[in-house]
Amino acid sequence: MSKPGFNNLSLKEILSGEQSLLTQARIRLLYYGMCLIFISLVALIVSVIFTKQYTLLGIAISGTITLGIIFKFLTWKANWEFVTHTLLSLGTLMNWFDLLIIFQKVDVITIQVVLIIIVFSFYMLGQKWGMIYSAVNLLPVLFFMFYAYTNVYNIGITAEHLDQSTIIVSVISNFIVMVFIHNHFYTAFQNNLLELKRNSEEQTKLNINLEKAIEKAEKSTQAKSEFLSTMSHEIRTPLNAVIGMSNLLMMSNPRTDQKENLEILRFSASNLLAIVNDVLDFNKIESGKVVFENIRFDLTELMNNICGGQIIKANEKGLDFKLMIDEKLTHKTVIGDPTRIAQIIFNLVSNAIKFTTDGYVKVNVTCEEDHNNYMNVRFSVKDSGIGIQGDSLKAIFEPFTQESVTTTRQYGGTGLGLAIVKRLLELKGVQMQVNSKPGLGSEFWFYLNMPVVKLESAVAEPALIPKVEADNESQLKSLHILVAEDNMINTMLMKKFFSKWAIEASFAENGKIAVEMVQQGNYDIVLMDLQMPVLNGFDAAVQIRKLEDKQKANIPIVALTASALTDIRERVFDAGMNDYLSKPFKPEELKEKVLTLVNQKKVVTNA
Repeated sequence: MSKPGFNNLSLKEILSGEQSLLTQARIRLLYYGMCLIFISLVALIVSVIFTKQYTLLGIAISGTITLGIIFKFLTWKANWEFVTHTLLSLGTLMNWFDLLIIFQKVDVITIQVVLIIIVFSFYMLGQKWGMIYSAVNLLPVLFFMFYAYTNVYNIGITAEHLDQSTIIVSVISNFIVMVFIHNHFYTAFQNNLLELKRNSEEQTKLNINLEKAIEKAEKSTQAKSEFLSTMSHEIRTPLNAVIGMSNLLMMSNPRTDQKENLEILRFSASNLLAIVNDVLDFNKIESGKVVFENIRFDLTELMNNICGGQIIKANEKGLDFKLMIDEKLTHKTVIGDPTRIAQIIFNLVSNAIKFTTDGYVKVNVTCEEDHNNYMNVRFSVKDSGIGIQGDSLKAIFEPFTQESVTTTRQYGGTGLGLAIVKRLLELKGVQMQVNSKPGLGSEFWFYLNMPVVKLESAVAEPALIPKVEADNESQLKSLHILVAEDNMINTMLMKKFFSKWAIEASFAENGKIAVEMVQQGNYDIVLMDLQMPVLNGFDAAVQIRKLEDKQKANIPIVALTASALTDIRERVFDAGMNDYLSKPFKPEELKEKVLTLVNQKKVVTNA
């Protein structure tokens, strides 16, 4: 709003849309009220001229001039609060002066002036100032009335007596001012109520629309999750067969040319699986359903495991791959989520290898601060790759985004890797840092505060489960496994795996049959698919846990699932199952889980 000039006399120039309805009403009251009082004063001047009351004439002229100055100040500075206080202060002084000196009595005009000041102060300045101005005007009048009733009031100055015509003009003018004040604020009050009603109705409509939008968004989110879960199951099921068969054929000593073809087939299927997993992981993060674990693990061992497979990829491209781990971290047991840390480092290293055609990839893990109970660890992945333009540094962390269309076409990928990394770190309150120059490479790094397990507590904790070697063939041959699986391709694949491992296996095509077979037979472990007809895997596991034969009721159960539901882990354990394995799975991973659970059962049974 531009400030009005000194020559302004317009009301529009001192009103603005930024002001509240109440403020605008107060400014209008001042503007029109002073105009009305000015007219009343002019009428009073005319009246006292004809009645030759020169003392009152001087007071009226002085009041008119003063009013004109205040009016000019209002239209120039638009400071309505200052103007209001000035008018009320002058009115109070004038009331005292008229009461105690000029007229020396309480008459109808005095009462009218007091009422005008009281009403005007409350409407214009609120309760606090209204009470103050009411008190300073009422108390002198009441004191004067009480004193004049009990004593003779005489100050040595002759009191003025108003002519009847002057009294009539003053009384009418005061009544007009009072009516104007009440009418003006009643109208403003009414308009304010109407405005509140309109705002309330609009707010109600907005709330209804917002509720509909929220409900629609929730349904859309639920539909998206269900769609992703369904698509995950439908995609993972054939992928399980493709990767599984590739692994089986690789175990059959193929010729060199066949082995190359199988490697390409397995690599392509694994890439497709990685894309599906990225989309599903991102959906979990966006829906806020990612839960971080707090378990003990060896950080050095974890980093070696993560980078072990990546070294091969780097060497295949002719890159120099180096993993450097601070000596302070050697043999340190820390507490955290090794799965999520592995996911973060894996994505960063995979990106570094993907976008580097010549030179090196370096992974550096250093201990920045070593305190008694925790360490501040810096994770860094540096490469000599293509680098990133400065204006693209923020964009690369957005989902489904890469630096440019050319980058996407040349290197492929979903553009979700860095988005997943960034969001996982943000959920832990950690910021990803990046330094990059086009053509010179990039470095990504972040810091994690990791609680340290003291050596004494780590040693004192008994290991109930013996470490299982994945290639323990003698143990596998003695096992009898029940597989509950309704998909014929998956059943055929499992049969071939178990045949290679010389494992005795029985198959049930639904959960109901699986429960009956557990009751009738003797099995070492159950591999339970979750989505089956007649009786699903969850309900089948619950029924098995309720069997009267405690040995059969406590049989280890591993869930096999291609689902992407975010709460699958909780549902598996709530149903009484011991562990779960996502399809498609690696043969060695299945073998290790089976042996671990079987050995765990033996330890508990013999205890």
